[in-house]
Amino acid sequence: MNRVEKALARATETRALLIGSGVLPRVAELFNQQFPDARAVIIADPNTWQAAGATVEESLRQAGIPQEKPFIISSPDLYAEWRFIEQLENFLKTTDAIPVAVGSGTINDLTKLASHRTGRRYLCVGTAASMDGYTAYGASITYRGAKQTFDCPAPLAMLADTRIIAKAPAAMTASGYADLFAKITAGADWILADELGVEPIDPFSFSVVQEGLKEALADPEGARRGDEKAIEALVEGLILGGFAMQAARSSRPASGADHQFSHLWDMEHHKMANGIAPSHGFKVSIGMLASTALYEQLLATPVDTIDTAGCVAAWPSLQEQEERAATLFAGSDFPTIGVTEIRAKYIGPEQLCQQIEQLKSHWAVLHERLSHQLIPFEEAKRRLQAVGAPTRPEEIGITPKRFRESFLRAQHIRRRFTILDVAVRLDRLDKWVDSLLTSDRFR
Repeated sequence: MNRVEKALARATETRALLIGSGVLPRVAELFNQQFPDARAVIIADPNTWQAAGATVEESLRQAGIPQEKPFIISSPDLYAEWRFIEQLENFLKTTDAIPVAVGSGTINDLTKLASHRTGRRYLCVGTAASMDGYTAYGASITYRGAKQTFDCPAPLAMLADTRIIAKAPAAMTASGYADLFAKITAGADWILADELGVEPIDPFSFSVVQEGLKEALADPEGARRGDEKAIEALVEGLILGGFAMQAARSSRPASGADHQFSHLWDMEHHKMANGIAPSHGFKVSIGMLASTALYEQLLATPVDTIDTAGCVAAWPSLQEQEERAATLFAGSDFPTIGVTEIRAKYIGPEQLCQQIEQLKSHWAVLHERLSHQLIPFEEAKRRLQAVGAPTRPEEIGITPKRFRESFLRAQHIRRRFTILDVAVRLDRLDKWVDSLLTSDRFR
C-alpha cells in the first residue's frame, strides 16, 4: 500500500478516492459505488461548472443516474459564509439527491456543512489544488463575523483529475502550495506542544502529513507552470492533510500559528485595495513565514540561560490578560473571542515556571527536532516566490503596522499551543517581532 492507500484505510469518513490524469469521466462509476440507486445534484459556481461541472453532468447522464437541475451559485461575492449555507440548505431540503460538489475550497465547505445539516453525505470533485480542506473533517465558515470550524464529516468519496487541476489558475495552485507549505510550521508547533506536555503528538496523524511533505514541496516552479507530476504531488499532500485531520478529529495535524494569522484576517473581513479578499493560501503564506521567522528567533536564543524567575515575574494575571484581550478586540465583530480563548489556555505562575524549566531541560532534543522539521526562512521565501505566492504582507494588503499588531491578536484567537504562545511565555514576542520587522525579511 502507498501512503494515500494507508491513510485512506485509516480515514474515518472518506471511503473512496480516485486521483489521476483523465479520471473525471469515471465520476459516475465512483458515484454508483458509493451511492447506489441515488439521485445526484451538482453544486458548483460558474467557473467550476465550466471547468468540470458540465463533464460531470454528462458522465452521470450517460450512466443513467437521475439528476436534479444543477445548483449553480452565481453570486459575485461567493464566500464560505453562513448566508450561503442557508441558501444551499434550503435547496437541499427540497430534494433527497446526493450533492456532487464540483469546485475547491468554498464550494466544498458549503456543500460539506449543508449536506450534513440535511442528513446526507456527498461526493467531491476537486477542480484546483488550492487548499487542504477537501478531505478534512469540519467546514471553515464565517458565522456572525467570526471564522469558525463547524463539525461535519468529510466527503464520502472524492475525485481529483490532475489534468483538470493543472489547468486551474496559477494563483489557485500557488495558494494550495502555500497551504501545504504551512504543514511544515504546523508540525513544528505540534512538536513544541508535545515536548512541553501540552498536547501529545498522534503518531499516525503526524506521519500522514509529514512523511513525504518536503518532497511534495520540492518543485514550486513545476507547480506554477502546471506540470502534472508536480501538481499530483501537491494534490496528494493536500488530500493527506485532510485524511490526517479526519483521523485526529482536529485540524491540529495541518494547522498552527500560520493559520491563526489567516483566520484573524478572515474574521476582520480583510480585503485588498481592489476590494477582493486574498485567498486562504495567500494569507497562510504570510502567516507561515511569520511563524518560521519566530522559530528562527527561538532557535537562535540560548534557551538554557533564560531567566525563569524573570519570565514568571513578567507574567500577567488572568484578569490582566482578560482585560488586554478585551481591549484588543473592542469594537470588532468578535469582541469576546480573545477573553474566551485566553481564559481557556491560561496557566498560572507555578505552571509557567514548570513549563519554562521543561523547555530548558528538553532544549537539546527540541532544538534538534525543530531544526530537522523546519525549512529556513530564506529558502521558504524563495520557493513561495517561485510558485507565485506572496512573501510580503503588503502583497495581500496588510500594512506593517497591522502586521505587527496581528502577531499578538493572532495569539488570542485560538487556544491551540503554538510558537506564539512560547514567545509570550518567554516575554519575548514584542522583542522578536521588533527584530523581524526592522530587518529586511518581509521587504
